Amino acid sequence: MSWLVHDSQDSFYRNPFGAVACNTEVILRLKVLAEEAVDSVHLRVWKKGKEQNVEMAAVEGRIYEAVLTAPSDPGLMWYYFFVIREGNVYYYGNNPQRLGGLGLLQEQVPPSYQVTVYNGNFVVPPWFSETVMYQIFVDRFYNGLEDEKVHNPKKGSLIHGQWHDTPVYIREPQTNGILRWNFFGGNLWGVIKKLPYLKELGIGVIYLNPIFESPSNHKYDTGDYLKIDPMYGRNETFERLCKEAAKLGMRVILDGVFSHTGSDSVYFNKEGNYSEVGAYQSPESPYYKWFRFSHYPDAYEAWWGIGTMPNVEEMEPSYRNFIMYDENSVVRYWMKLGAAGWRLDVADELPDEFIRELRQVMKEQDHHSVLIGEVWEDASNKVSYGQNRAFVWGEELDSVMNYPFRKILLEFLLGENDALLTHRKLMNLYENYPAPCFYACMNLLGSHDVPRILTLLGEGVPQDALNEAEQEKMRLSQEQRELGIARLKLAVLWQMTFPGVPCVYYGDEAGMEGYADPFNRGPYPWAREEVELLSWYGRTIMLRNSSEAFKKGIWRLLYADGDVYGFIRRYGKETVAVVINRNAVSAHVITLKLGLWGKGLWQELLTERPKGPLQIQEEAEEFVLSPLEGRVFLHQEEQVGDEKG
Repeated sequence: MSWLVHDSQDSFYRNPFGAVACNTEVILRLKVLAEEAVDSVHLRVWKKGKEQNVEMAAVEGRIYEAVLTAPSDPGLMWYYFFVIREGNVYYYGNNPQRLGGLGLLQEQVPPSYQVTVYNGNFVVPPWFSETVMYQIFVDRFYNGLEDEKVHNPKKGSLIHGQWHDTPVYIREPQTNGILRWNFFGGNLWGVIKKLPYLKELGIGVIYLNPIFESPSNHKYDTGDYLKIDPMYGRNETFERLCKEAAKLGMRVILDGVFSHTGSDSVYFNKEGNYSEVGAYQSPESPYYKWFRFSHYPDAYEAWWGIGTMPNVEEMEPSYRNFIMYDENSVVRYWMKLGAAGWRLDVADELPDEFIRELRQVMKEQDHHSVLIGEVWEDASNKVSYGQNRAFVWGEELDSVMNYPFRKILLEFLLGENDALLTHRKLMNLYENYPAPCFYACMNLLGSHDVPRILTLLGEGVPQDALNEAEQEKMRLSQEQRELGIARLKLAVLWQMTFPGVPCVYYGDEAGMEGYADPFNRGPYPWAREEVELLSWYGRTIMLRNSSEAFKKGIWRLLYADGDVYGFIRRYGKETVAVVINRNAVSAHVITLKLGLWGKGLWQELLTERPKGPLQIQEEAEEFVLSPLEGRVFLHQEEQVGDEKG
């Protein structure tokens, strides 16, 4: 037990909780438990890189307090405490894991606590924060053409003869680069035809991997930003998709790849496939200033050194005009055709100023549009190229891809972290992110950049133990698959009831397996879906869509011990409890303090119990959780108060 105590996640010690708006007063307290008197108590603070030492005042017994004012500009504040006693200096700061909450007493300078300071005008459109997303890799989703043929195939490409084939790359032996791109024939007409399926599933917004003209199947090597790839359709096809989706209450978000183009593009034209003079062909090209040549023309900066993806100079005025400022800029053009927002590829490789300007243009075009960024770490304190990034400080992104959330769930469900550490990691995100962003984070379990979630939860052979040919053939055993599905059902329940925007990667709901690219990008298994799993997705998405508490309610810990984790969601008259047992073998008898959240009837959702609704009159009651079981309890009363997320 430390004789100094500060808990950044307890409002007694830090108020208000978590991220704060600019100019907000923040009260910080340190409790001294030692019987011996101390000489003085100090707070060391960094605001915008400037250090400040504040002597704290005793306000009640051995409780010391200081009041800080957050800067007028967004950024990060950092702090720790030091106490002088009998001439010795003792430090108290963040814990070694830097997870916030209770800290650690040390005799040397400790890790600092973080306070995120954001623009107080930061608001995310409610339609987004209250919806469910669905990500589609278009070539692998569905061919909607009547003849089911692959139209406008690429020169030298490989077309799979069977829809249910496993993707495979034809590689160049010396460089391991892609020699032939493979295609299955999915297109935008297929997405249009499957809109009723997505509507029935409960989806509110579709995120499309890149759909602009390019030679590859992934299309992150853009050839023409103003043209739909002819294998997918025409510009008019995209416009129709947006209109048909809107009729069903759905929106469409596009993938914006603005840090690099393709070498085989209108703009670079290394392969000479376009009539315009590209930057590779002549310094007189109107696009020459867009690219970074070190020795013209063959030595140029490229994304991760991949020569087919030359990096662009984002702050070049003519490039910014083309992407965002011109009347028919890339951003404006596609939003006029119906796009409701953009997901920014590799956001950490785009300048902050570029992202801010792009956001401003988007909001001018459509105030309700949404900007999402690909960020793999905690986006509040992300550092790239030596700079603290301002992604979620209220002036750039509305949302980020929540890979940390995915990692936390996987580590818990696979037994790598217990429930208490899991909660501490979730609380760290909650503490660091501004509330508008936390409630709008793109909470994903799968994506085109990670192995299929079912393969991981089924504990197949580790990917790095297999070569590409072995990965292509590998499938979970029946026992592994059953375990993976049971765990995935828990993960989906968690995902659909947690703050943020759940995102379903196409085919995860159908039970698709696969290691990383290309095996995580297989064709959707139409007519071969895992029916039980698909039904579970539908039920849990419906549960989320029908609950204001799940969409925007407060989030609080209910239970965290060993294999069992549970939390409360509450909004208005509605309180919902979610509790999960990850253990695949053992049941757990646990005590839940539901009575603290409401007395009277608690209805069990998702699971039919013979006793019917629970009558809770005591503060706590025992429950049994079977192996790999999740339970959800709903309580409604006349008035809970105005508790909102």
